[in-house]
Amino acid sequence: MSKLVCTSPVDGTIYAERPLADDGAVAAAIARARAAQADWRDTPVAERARLCAAMTDAMAAMADDIIPELAWQMGRPVRYGAGELAGFEERARHMIAIAEEALAPVTPAPVDGFRRYVTREPLGLVLVVAPWNYPFLTAVNSVIPALLAGNAVLLKHAAQTPADRAGVPLGLFQHLFLDHAGTARLVAGGAVDQVNFTGSVAGGRAMEIAAGGTFAGLGLELGGKDPAYVRADANLDHAIENLADGAFFNSGQSCCGIERIYVDRRLFDDFVAGVAEIARGHVLNNPLDPATTLGPMVRPTAAQAVRDQIAAATAAGARALVDRASFARDDGAGAYLTPQVLIDVDHDMAVMREESFGPVVGVMPVSGDDQAVGLMNDSRYGLTAAIWTADMEAAAALGARLETGTVFMNRCDYLDPALAWTGVKETGRGATLSRIGFETLTRPKSFHLRQL
Repeated sequence: MSKLVCTSPVDGTIYAERPLADDGAVAAAIARARAAQADWRDTPVAERARLCAAMTDAMAAMADDIIPELAWQMGRPVRYGAGELAGFEERARHMIAIAEEALAPVTPAPVDGFRRYVTREPLGLVLVVAPWNYPFLTAVNSVIPALLAGNAVLLKHAAQTPADRAGVPLGLFQHLFLDHAGTARLVAGGAVDQVNFTGSVAGGRAMEIAAGGTFAGLGLELGGKDPAYVRADANLDHAIENLADGAFFNSGQSCCGIERIYVDRRLFDDFVAGVAEIARGHVLNNPLDPATTLGPMVRPTAAQAVRDQIAAATAAGARALVDRASFARDDGAGAYLTPQVLIDVDHDMAVMREESFGPVVGVMPVSGDDQAVGLMNDSRYGLTAAIWTADMEAAAALGARLETGTVFMNRCDYLDPALAWTGVKETGRGATLSRIGFETLTRPKSFHLRQL
């Protein structure tokens, strides 16, 4: 029997193995989901919300087990593990709170003799394909809203994080252990009505190909190369502290982590000195140790891809400000990787163009707003962009010019569940969270009733 294998980046040992679902198991899961959804769609939204709240409570109660599991599976230090559960709760509870209003019928202006309204009908069966870097925090973006909207859900986690716990009515929410081929067969078979996928650009293309001709909806959150701009009027200490966190948290393995920074020339030297100092102060070690602030990357090959970007950049003239020799755990070959700050970089270098998804950030000086906007938009991705300034009107005006899904001012690497989570260009399409997120998980049904 084929297996899904999770190799821990902590020490290279096999942490978990699960048998892959065969076509018969997938078909049975689909049948259970369809049967459960037939009753669930007629369940009042208030009752759906109550059950989703109970599910959220049960998830929060597992924190003591989940935090070390995440450290073993993908390397996040245990000192930060509670953040994923806190974010899970924040997003779930917000969507629960707004569900009744967001899913209520839309009623146009009254017309004598007619009753007109638009209901929001569930799609049916939603497949959620979650990534390994935030397996619960990303899955909740779709799972809870899909259930609230009256759908059944199949959850397929990444091989690196084979979560296998759920606590909702039988058949309504199920998880499947599938490889890429099995996932593609499931999508191509036309049995699901919506696919919400978080992963690579290549994975998103594979989902589009698999879904071709099925008429299933697709929500895609793909790659990113999120930029930040530090204006001359920024609070420098705040920008240094928060952008260093945005670049290095979770070893840089965050969907909306900061990967490139543009700084007004007048602040440049002080800014890079501050960020490099923070990078040098990280404790790179076993993520099960509470003193560790930076764990390993998810696998040695991922760390090597970042090493290759850094090497190519330095060969082309970039300067690395952090000495790897001061990080004993980085042996130059494994999953443990020194956090790095690069200067003298440009957009001919892959480290400023291609997604790194690791603890490296390139920093460039700019002459002002126009140059910064041009460089920030010089990317095939567009998830978030952060502006650091004392002028909110300037931030809003600059944000209007940026090709991105979210504009931040004086913060980064955060997802507000009251706002739509979306991207542009090769970062993907569709939206989750906020009341807008419910629109991709329902279909409108119009009622035009005439009284004779």
